[in-house]
Amino acid sequence: MNRLLAVLFLILPFSLIAAETEVDAPARLAALPIDSGHLANTAVGLVFVLALIIGLAWFLRRFGGLPNSGKGVVAIVGGVSLGTRERAVLLQVGETRLLVGVSPGRIQTLHVLSKEDWAASNEGNNEFEKQLDTVLKEKQL
Repeated sequence: MNRLLAVLFLILPFSLIAAETEVDAPARLAALPIDSGHLANTAVGLVFVLALIIGLAWFLRRFGGLPNSGKGVVAIVGGVSLGTRERAVLLQVGETRLLVGVSPGRIQTLHVLSKEDWAASNEGNNEFEKQLDTVLKEKQL
């Protein structure tokens, strides 16, 4: 009995499909649900979505993602890659800046800068900027 039902359920869908194709074949061919306009709209939409995803990925990679909320005590000022797995990171903790070496198994403080040290280094940059501006102005005259 179970085998008879199984064979019946296997044969029945094929017979329905065959009967449907014989009767409705001309009507279905006259009105295809997918035409060139639908395919073009789908392709344009797909290209637009892919371009949007690629553009957002580039933007996030270029500009570093979301900004820090500023609620933490430690802020990352900057960093540079020193190798495939090593980085030097400049951290600011309150009034102090720390230069830290980061590798997969270790984090080590390389240098500690107080507020006076990095303020003095910024003033030195301003003096250089002033000298550069004067030299450029002299060359323009």
